Amino acid sequence: MQGLLLFFFGGGKIIMVKYLQVMFLLPIFVMLKRIPMPTIFILFGFRFLFYANDHEPIHVHVVKGEICAKFTLFPVQMVENHGLKPAELKMVEAVIEENQEIIAAHWNKFFNKNK
Repeated sequence: MQGLLLFFFGGGKIIMVKYLQVMFLLPIFVMLKRIPMPTIFILFGFRFLFYANDHEPIHVHVVKGEICAKFTLFPVQMVENHGLKPAELKMVEAVIEENQEIIAAHWNKFFNKNK
C-alpha cells in the first residue's frame, strides 16, 4: 500500500502526518480535530480526558502518544480501542472503575450537568 501524506492546519500550526496504512489515521485525526481536551488526570503516561464538544453518555478518552481508547462510565465498558494492548486495557479499565465518581464529577462540572 502506498504511503499517505496529510497536512492538518490548526491553531496556527501546520502538522504533517505520514502513514503507511490508513487505519492509523483515525486516532490522530480525532485528537487533532477535537481540541480542547480537558484532562482529568494523567497516570502511568495515560492521559484521561474528555473533549470540550463531547456528547452523552458520560465517557472518558484515554490517550498515550498515538494510541487511544474510549470507555463509558456507567457501566465501565470499552467502546473503542486504537492501539492499547490487552494488559494496558485491563489496567486502564481498573483505573476508570476506581475513579468513576471523580471522572463523572469532572464531566458534570464542565458540562454543568447532574449525574
